[in-house]
Amino acid sequence: MPRIALLEDDARLAGMIRRALLNSGIATDIFSRISEAKYAFGKVEYAALILDRGLPDGDGLDFLRRLRSTNAMMPCLVLTARDGVYDRIDGLESGADDYLTKPFVMSEMVARVRTLLRRPLVLETLTATFADLEICPRQRTLSCNGKSVPLAAAELQVLLALVQARGHTVSHTRLEHAAWGLGEAVTPNALEVTVHRLRKKLCAVNAATTLINFRGAGFALRHP
Repeated sequence: MPRIALLEDDARLAGMIRRALLNSGIATDIFSRISEAKYAFGKVEYAALILDRGLPDGDGLDFLRRLRSTNAMMPCLVLTARDGVYDRIDGLESGADDYLTKPFVMSEMVARVRTLLRRPLVLETLTATFADLEICPRQRTLSCNGKSVPLAAAELQVLLALVQARGHTVSHTRLEHAAWGLGEAVTPNALEVTVHRLRKKLCAVNAATTLINFRGAGFALRHP
C-alpha cells in the first residue's frame, strides 16, 4: 500500500481526504504545519505529497520548493482555494505536478492522486541493490542467486530503508516510521516480526547478506 503525506490544517477536510484515499488503497499521514511535515520527511519516504498553501506557519509552496531543491522527486498535488491563473502558474513553477482548487469533488481528488502514483517515477522505481541483494519496489520482490521471493508492504519498506543506509545501523524508530508512517498504531513487536520474516526470506534466496540486530541501536545489513 503506497503511503503519501497530506499537508492540510483543516482537520475535518484532512480526515475526509484520508478516508477517501484509504478506501482507494492509499495510506495517508496528515500534517497541519510545515514544521511537522519537514520532520516527517526526514524519517519517511513518501510516494506522493498533497499540500495546501495557506498554513499556520507559511505557504505550502515554500515547503515544496525546499523539497525540490534537495532533488526530492515525489509527485505533488496542490489543494487550495487560490484559483487565480497566476496562483496556478506559481504552484506549477514551484514544482507541483497537479493543482486542484477548493471546493473539489473527493472522487476527482482521489483519481488525480492515483494518476500521480501511476507515473513511472513512482511505480517503475529503479531496482535497489545491496551486495548480493536486488529489490524491486514495483513488483515487491527480493532476488538473489537467481531466486526471488515476494515482500509484504512493511517488509519492503524496512528492507529499502536498510539498503539506503548502505550497511550503517538504522534505528528502530526510523524503521517503524519507514514501514508504518507516523501516528500509526504499531504493536510493540511489529518490527521484530517483520525483521524475522525478512531473515527467513534472505535464507530462502540463499543470500550471503545478513540482517544484524545491534541491541538498543537498531538493525543493519551486513555482507561478508
